[in-house]
Amino acid sequence: MFSGGHHDDCRPARPRPRLLTGDRPTAPLHIGHYVGSLRTRVALQREYETFVLIADVQALTDNFEHPRKVRDNVLEVMLDYLAVGLDPAHVSFVLQSQVPELAELTMYFLNLVTVSHLRQNPTVKTEIAQKGYGEAVPAGFFVYPVSQAADITAFGATLVPVGDDQLPMIEQTHEIVRRFGHLYTPVLTEPQALVGRVPRLPGLDGRAKMSKSLGNAIFLSDSDDEVKRKVMSMYTDPAHRRAADPGTVEGNPVFAYLDAFDPDTARVQALKEHYSQGGLGDMTVKRHLVHVLEAVLAPIRERRADYAADPDGVRTTLRAGTRRGREVAAQTMHTVREAMSLTML
Repeated sequence: MFSGGHHDDCRPARPRPRLLTGDRPTAPLHIGHYVGSLRTRVALQREYETFVLIADVQALTDNFEHPRKVRDNVLEVMLDYLAVGLDPAHVSFVLQSQVPELAELTMYFLNLVTVSHLRQNPTVKTEIAQKGYGEAVPAGFFVYPVSQAADITAFGATLVPVGDDQLPMIEQTHEIVRRFGHLYTPVLTEPQALVGRVPRLPGLDGRAKMSKSLGNAIFLSDSDDEVKRKVMSMYTDPAHRRAADPGTVEGNPVFAYLDAFDPDTARVQALKEHYSQGGLGDMTVKRHLVHVLEAVLAPIRERRADYAADPDGVRTTLRAGTRRGREVAAQTMHTVREAMSLTML
């Protein structure tokens, strides 16, 4: 099932461009992650030398009181990665805390960014408001975009699949790379962002984004009964009280999910028209969505169970990928130190 020494054997003579992406291990991954980034990673894993970072250090920026929660979810996230089809023969899974070069590069980058500029980062502003930090925001959380820039550049990534809410992070990385090149030597790579076909999936409650922390998500590891329960309780059009009434499709999460997951676009369009005209009940549309989601999630759930039966194999895969990731980060840091005249006297 697993392969530990795949990188040396499978690397082609001409180096592939590098792709970096990742997730914070604060909970298992959900279907918003799947359509926003995971599906893209799977599609590109053979075309790019792919690094998938499990950002446990970054997860501690707002979970510093619960380190065991972060640690325990590392394995859960790894199981999700493998279950959706990320292949250890093509992907290096890297545990952030085990690559100290990333922390070193973050420290250098912090000198290239102002507090006022970080304060204006739209993603950071939104998340600070969601968490209710006010002026008591932890410093680690406040500067995590700089940590993300270090992650991306340490691996020399040319492509970073992200949700659209993460685009300010990529722009922050561009600014840091340019400033580094202006002050020292232009040795770092500016990445390109790749937003998936479904850049953002709304939450079950109708909020703008599905989120682990908001409790409005369907997880890839949810049972079929749990998926059915969550779908049937989803927010729809509050004015659509009877099936005979015309309903609103725009902003209705049920139809957003069908757009994202149902391969039969003509059928989805027909459902939208029927719902808009009246005569189609919410429960009927939700039952159809349950069927569509089950077709996607059942094979993922089955593969996840297979990998979960061999946790030692999963850990071996993570260790092998982390070794490869540290090799690459160490090469980058050698170049960075030389550019900054930080080499040993």
